[in-house]
Amino acid sequence: MTIRRILLIAFLLVSLLPAAALTVLAFNRTHAAMLGEIEQGVMRSASAVSADVDKLLFERLLNATTWNHLEVMQDLRLDDVDKRLSNFLGEMKRRYGDTYLDLHGLDRSGRIVASSDPARLGAVYPPPRPWQSARLPGGELRIERPLARSGDRAPMLLIRVSIPSEFTEGDVGELALEFNWQLVQRILDRAANLQRQLLLLDAPGKAIAASAGLQQRGRALLSGWLPDSAADAAYVRDGQPLMDALVIVGHARSQRFEPFAGFGWTTLLLQSRAVALAPVHRMAWTFAGLLAITALVTIAVSLAIAGAIARPIVALTDFTRRYAQPGELPPPPRAGPGEVGELTRSFTRLVRDLEHSQQTLTQASKLAAVGEVTALLAHEVRTPLGILRSSAQTLRDEPGLSAEGNELLQIIDSETGRLNRLVSSLLDSARARAPQRTSTDLHALIRHAASLLATQCRDRRIRLELELQAQHSQVDVDGEQLTQVLLNLAMNALQILAPGGRIRVSSLDEPERLVVVVDDDGPGIAAEDHGRIFEPFVFKREGGLGLGLAVVRQILRQHGGDIVASASPLGGAAFRFWLPRGTRIP
Repeated sequence: MTIRRILLIAFLLVSLLPAAALTVLAFNRTHAAMLGEIEQGVMRSASAVSADVDKLLFERLLNATTWNHLEVMQDLRLDDVDKRLSNFLGEMKRRYGDTYLDLHGLDRSGRIVASSDPARLGAVYPPPRPWQSARLPGGELRIERPLARSGDRAPMLLIRVSIPSEFTEGDVGELALEFNWQLVQRILDRAANLQRQLLLLDAPGKAIAASAGLQQRGRALLSGWLPDSAADAAYVRDGQPLMDALVIVGHARSQRFEPFAGFGWTTLLLQSRAVALAPVHRMAWTFAGLLAITALVTIAVSLAIAGAIARPIVALTDFTRRYAQPGELPPPPRAGPGEVGELTRSFTRLVRDLEHSQQTLTQASKLAAVGEVTALLAHEVRTPLGILRSSAQTLRDEPGLSAEGNELLQIIDSETGRLNRLVSSLLDSARARAPQRTSTDLHALIRHAASLLATQCRDRRIRLELELQAQHSQVDVDGEQLTQVLLNLAMNALQILAPGGRIRVSSLDEPERLVVVVDDDGPGIAAEDHGRIFEPFVFKREGGLGLGLAVVRQILRQHGGDIVASASPLGGAAFRFWLPRGTRIP
C-alpha cells in the first residue's frame, strides 16, 4: 500500500468518523429537543382550548346565579302578568347575541311563565335530566347533557337554577338557560385544521363536543383515550377510529374557578404525528446533506493533503532508486513542506556528501597507486639515470672526442634529465593532493484589494471609499492572508448592498496597534448577532452559508490581532480589526 493511500485513509478516519459521530449526536439531541417542544406545544394548545371552553361556560353559570336573585324574578309569583320578566329575558338574549338560544322562567309545576320566546309561554318544560351539578354562592345549578335538536336548530346545553322567594320560604320557580352549544364547537373548530382535531370528553370519557373533522366521522364512547390522571405530557397512539395513522395526543382537564371546582371535562387535541414531525424529517435531510458535503470536502482536502505530503516522499524515493543506478547523479527532488522538506534536503546533502566522498576516495586510490609507482621509479630508475647522466658528463670532458660522440653525449644528458624531471613530476603529483511574515505596508494591501474590487463595484454602482489616515502603516504580516481578510469584509458588504450603496475602508493609529475599519450603509446587523456572526453556520445572508467571517477572525488572531462588529455611523454594519505593531508609537 502506498503512503498516499495510507495517508488518505488516515485522514478520512480522523476527519469523517468524528464528523459522522458528532452529526448523529447533534441530530439525536436536536430530534429529542424538537420532539419534546412539539409535544409541549400540543399540550399548550390543548390547555388553551380547554381554558377558553371553561371560561365560556363559567360565565354562563355566573349569569344564572346572578339573574336568579334579581327582583324581577319575583314576578313568577304573579305569572308575570305585566310581562316585565319576559321583557327582561328577551333583552338578555339580545344582549348576549347568539350565546343563548332561549331563556325561560318556570313556575313550581314546570310551566313556562316568562320566556324570551313568547310562543313558548304556557308550555310545560321537560322535567330535569340530571347530568352535572355545580354549587356557587348564588345557588346550586343543574346542568343537562348537551343535546342535538331537531331540524336546523343548534344543539344546546341546559342550565337550570332555582329562584329563591324573597317573601316566603322555598322557591318561586326556576330559571332555565338554553346555552348555544355550537359556541363550544366553534372554539374547537378554530383550533383545528386538516391534520389537527379536537375532542371534548366528560368525566366518564364520553364525547360531548368535537371539531368538524371528527363530527364527519361520527362520535361514540371512546375507551382508552383518557390519559392517566397523573400524566402531564403528550402521548402517541393509533388515531383510529378518529384519525388515520399515529397521532400525538395533548390533553387538558377543566380548570378550577374559585369557588367552582370545575366541570371535570377533558379536552383532547389529536395532532397528526407525521405532520408534527415534518420539521424533524427536514432537519434529518439537512443533517444528511451537511454530512455529505463534509464528506466530499474532507475527501477532496484529504486527497490534496495526502498528495502534497506523499509527492516529495515519492520523489525522494525515485531519486534514491536512480542514485543507486550507474551513471550521472540525477537532479535532486523539490523539497516539500515541514519535516518532509527537511528530510529531503538532509538526504540530498547526504547523497552529495557521499558522492563527494566517493570522488575523494577514487582520487585517493589513484594517488596511492601513483605513489607506489613513483616510489618504485625513484628506487629503480632514478639511481641508474643519475649514473648515466654523470657518466655522460664525464665522457664529454675526454679529449679527442669526435663531433658525433659529443652529440650523442648531449642527447644522453638531455634525455636522462627529462626522465629525471618526469620522476620528479610523478612525486610532486603524489604529494599534492572541502513565518512567513514580512514587513508590509498595509495601505498598499488595502489599495490592491480595492483595485481587485473596482470592476464589481462599478458594475453594481457601489462607491468604495478609502480614508487611510494612519501615519504608520508598516506591520509584520502575511500579505496574502491580509489581502484575503480585506476582500472577505468588502465582499460581504458588496453582496448585500443595493445599487447606490457605499463602502468605506479607513485606518487609524493607536499606540501599540494599527486599526482598520470596514463599514457600509446597508441594512446592518442586529445587536444580538454582533458576537455570533464570527462563529461558524451562522449567517444572515441568503444562500449564505455562515464561514467567511470565522476565517477572517482566525487569520487576525493568528497575527495577534482580532475583530469586532458594531453599528456603522453610515447606518449599516461596521467591522473593526487591529494588528499589533513591532514597536510602540508615542
